[in-house]
Amino acid sequence: MKILVTGGAGFIGSHTVERLLKSGGHEVTIFDSFNDYYNPAIKRSNVRHFGGQVTVQEGELTDAAFVRRVFEQGQFEAVIHLAARAGVRPSIEQPELYIDTNIKGTFNLLEAARKIGCKHFVFASSSSVYGVNKKVPFSEEDPILQTISPYAMTKMAGEQMCSNYSHLYGIKTVCLRFFTVYGPRQRPDLAISKFTRLIDEGKPIDKFGEGHTARDYTFIHDIVDGIIGALHYRSGPICDIFNLGGSQTVTLNDLISTIENGVGKKAVIHQLPEQPGDVPLTSADVSKARQLLNFKPTTTITEGVPAYVEWYRQMRAEGVAIC
Repeated sequence: MKILVTGGAGFIGSHTVERLLKSGGHEVTIFDSFNDYYNPAIKRSNVRHFGGQVTVQEGELTDAAFVRRVFEQGQFEAVIHLAARAGVRPSIEQPELYIDTNIKGTFNLLEAARKIGCKHFVFASSSSVYGVNKKVPFSEEDPILQTISPYAMTKMAGEQMCSNYSHLYGIKTVCLRFFTVYGPRQRPDLAISKFTRLIDEGKPIDKFGEGHTARDYTFIHDIVDGIIGALHYRSGPICDIFNLGGSQTVTLNDLISTIENGVGKKAVIHQLPEQPGDVPLTSADVSKARQLLNFKPTTTITEGVPAYVEWYRQMRAEGVAIC
């Protein structure tokens, strides 16, 4: 199968490409901007391991003409759209950038897919779309009446665009709501990355609130299982939505303790108030994904964090700055 993976040099994308190559039978193209949201050397290191097994297209999703040329050259049968401006707090500071990349960029991809006749489109959404959802665990059937950050808004807009293109043009779209993905190669701005680096260096970590906020942490290998399941999902509605979570809610206090154990050092805490835009709890009902995508998350936080710490130390040993 000819597959385009946007964001294929990044955290989730590089693991997805790796899995596709291992399974065999696919021609994989990576679309990535290699921007400086975090150290581009990390992404280039990820891609270097693929050697000549993939085609790499470096450019911006907002460049409609470039996106169109990539599709015309690749004649893709499926798209796994993982590229995005990510993060709740940065989206509050730069909402226009998030709107351009996440909404306009997704539109450009769907338009290009329509024009070449690509009929399968997997879209990476986010648990952030649930906002302050008081019903736990979160289900795909829950009504979403209000998002609380520009990032979440752009992801909800992406889901709606997928629905439009399914209805109007017959493109099978599968939207995946990721719940706090972590593991080797993850972005340096994510909590586990930042806390690991700062604890290892003996520097203070910012702790927002009392540490009772909780997240459904999902290990990267489990998430990729769900993505591959979505790639091969051909039944059901022409536009469908799935939660992909680890089904293990972990408080901020417990996360810090787990990282301390993984690094072998105690954290220095810099206490701060709760941050606007942060949701107090995420918890995924993954029963639908279990049934239809054969999604079975197995990795616990006590297993996953040491795997990240090992990768972090390997990168440091190779002279790659995790920042």
